[in-house]
Amino acid sequence: MKTAIVILNWNGKDLLQKFLPKVIAHTENDATIYVADNNSTDDSINFLQSHFPSVSIIQNKINGGYAKGYNDALLKVDEDLVVLMNSDIETTPGWLKPIMSQFINDPNLGAAQPKILDYNNKSYFEYAGAGGGFIDKMGYPYCRGRIFQEIEKDKGQYDDIAPIFWASGACLVVRKDIFWQAGALDELFFAHQEEIDLCWRIHNLGYSIKHIGTSAVYHVGGATLSTMNPQKTFYNFRNTLYALIKNVKGGEVWLIIFIRLVLDAVAGIKFLTEGKPKHFGAILRAHFSFYCNLQKVLNKRQVTKQSKNYYSIYSIVWQHFVKKKNRYNELP
Repeated sequence: MKTAIVILNWNGKDLLQKFLPKVIAHTENDATIYVADNNSTDDSINFLQSHFPSVSIIQNKINGGYAKGYNDALLKVDEDLVVLMNSDIETTPGWLKPIMSQFINDPNLGAAQPKILDYNNKSYFEYAGAGGGFIDKMGYPYCRGRIFQEIEKDKGQYDDIAPIFWASGACLVVRKDIFWQAGALDELFFAHQEEIDLCWRIHNLGYSIKHIGTSAVYHVGGATLSTMNPQKTFYNFRNTLYALIKNVKGGEVWLIIFIRLVLDAVAGIKFLTEGKPKHFGAILRAHFSFYCNLQKVLNKRQVTKQSKNYYSIYSIVWQHFVKKKNRYNELP
């Protein structure tokens, strides 16, 4: 199986300088390494050409964010299996082999992720992916190893190979033909949550998604957009509504959307009481953008092949904030 590692870059010369050497060293000729540059205005391209001549460079014409950036780049990648990797990922020796083995031995495996740990606190899981992702009925994402802001310490509890609902876009491994068959990444999302939408559609095609805990990487997280940035709040709130509209089967979607709007209002009030008016404004902007693009999203609805059991629990909000469940293994 021919494999490609595709690292999306936008003005990330410093990140490439820091993390690319280990990606190259730990790949051990198992994959072709690409850097897909989203029309950077820094010295990224010249730096790559001078210091990493073995790395193939794909130059995108515009900064189309995560979704369009990867969609455009993968049109120029010939390999069968692709690793969509953030530029702030530190790999570990031998990390790729267990993943490739799973894809070779399981033809029904559509996508996967390694165990994702925190680069800055390496004994803990990292927010964006941890030990593999799930969503509740209202579309709130959570992970094995991370529920909202509660992060678990890595004690080997997720060193397994297990089915999950979504694999993290920080290090998303996917069969390229299934990527295109599922419709690629939705460019309306621009960034954040688009991997959940893609994984949902991969499930709808009948393929599985796995967490491969025999492989581990470290992720800085927030290197391109900090969790404290209101723009991240905007994308997360808006794009969750997009994913629900696109993928929840039947008329029930409208009840779920209504409940989400109420819960989002509560979250906005919470931001105000915490002295974070910009995040409150980000939620308002997210809803306005959602309404403006509602017809476009409705046109993308896939209602004929939906799985009824896309969620593992009804409400992670209830389990965490009311019942005080802070660990994945505490959930029903």
